[in-house]
Amino acid sequence: MNQLKKKYTLKQMYVIIVKAIRSFPYLIRNRRSKVVDPKLIERLMLATTEVNGCDVCSYAHTKMALVEGFSQEEIDAFLSGSKAYVKNEEAIAILYAQHVADTMGNPDGESTSILIQTYGESSAKIMQSGINVMMMGNVIGIPLSAFIRRIKGKPYQNSSFVYELVMLLIQPFVFVLAIFHAILG
Repeated sequence: MNQLKKKYTLKQMYVIIVKAIRSFPYLIRNRRSKVVDPKLIERLMLATTEVNGCDVCSYAHTKMALVEGFSQEEIDAFLSGSKAYVKNEEAIAILYAQHVADTMGNPDGESTSILIQTYGESSAKIMQSGINVMMMGNVIGIPLSAFIRRIKGKPYQNSSFVYELVMLLIQPFVFVLAIFHAILG
């Protein structure tokens, strides 16, 4: 792949990080309660990162999925966009995750309503939280992935050294502001 699938703006990065920070408590509680199967959360994350095309996140979540007991074939299917391992009862959630990534973190109200109607408000909130956290990983990881490729002499055609460097250097400041916004706002 010679092109970045997605390039996020600074504003998009900020909004996505705020949403992700607000999502962490739901995922932490779900780790204990298992209202939503952790394997489904991992599938949602794989589906999200497939749409966004973050090499760093794909690598990290492949390792996590293997630890969760996924087969390499299942992981490869999710990272290639294949529906081969999508369970019928999880299809709407997987499609929703792809929609969130496709809309750069701005899913339409109808899709969100369908997710809630299908799984219930509590489960839908946990699923959205997993997707939000993956989106944050992607907005942070995409410029890092591009920078790593550039260092290896294989830069993306639609990226630039300035974009990669600015997005990487600004992340700590955006993250600090987003934490305050998420907590206070």
